[in-house]
Amino acid sequence: MTLRNNALKILKETSRTFYIPISRLPDGLQEAVSSAYLCMRAIDEVEDHPQLDNFTKAKLLRRMSLNLQSGTENTRIENFSVGLMSYNATLPDVTLRVGEWALLAPDSIAPRVWDATAAMADRMAYWAENNWTINTEANLDQYTFSVAGAVGLLLSDLWAWYDGTQTNRTYAIGFGRGLQAVNIVRNHREDLKRGVNFLPQGWLEQDVHQYARRNLTLADCYTKSLPPGPASDFCKIPLALAYRTLEVMALGKKKLSRSDVIALVQQVTGYSH
Repeated sequence: MTLRNNALKILKETSRTFYIPISRLPDGLQEAVSSAYLCMRAIDEVEDHPQLDNFTKAKLLRRMSLNLQSGTENTRIENFSVGLMSYNATLPDVTLRVGEWALLAPDSIAPRVWDATAAMADRMAYWAENNWTINTEANLDQYTFSVAGAVGLLLSDLWAWYDGTQTNRTYAIGFGRGLQAVNIVRNHREDLKRGVNFLPQGWLEQDVHQYARRNLTLADCYTKSLPPGPASDFCKIPLALAYRTLEVMALGKKKLSRSDVIALVQQVTGYSH
């Protein structure tokens, strides 16, 4: 199995939201976006790991950041995993294989993926050390930028690298921030069980619903501003899923069912696999 096919297999196992739009991307862009998604998934699994304490999470995230910062096109796969092997019985496969994902992107764009992932890992380390304490809306803006708004900026750079597509970067931040806000809505009760509350003081769930919708309005503007092509096709699916998730949660459901996801993807793209 080629690295590209292996990456798609891991994508399918880890994200029903992003597997389909990534699998539809053309050659070159597909490897770049897959690399970005899986590298960020690798650090995200550390941030969310239920068995690691916050000190260990921060230490591992900063180690991963340094590994990525030292990357070159000649860096060996295992060099991206320095400091992780003593946790190979604890960390998931997608994290331990971060070197494979880092080297999946084409050489001309890979350093941008490494830079974005390294910066995000450092930001995640900060939030882990501070137990994701969010007291104000400004704190929430800081967190959602750290882990998602910056992803919107990276995607804009990937579109520009591939075919010269230029985007409004404020809208790009809103795209990432809006999707993350929906994740916060969806996972709020589970997060509370592990002692983490992403809602600012005094906020109710409907307040974060409104926060999500404000940012999804920017995501709408972002998607509508894209010319017809792979970037537009990619963004439509997660955006539609985000809106639909807010709708079903407002009705008291926990999340979209698999059949809901399949039906919505078919509606948006005509993709039936």
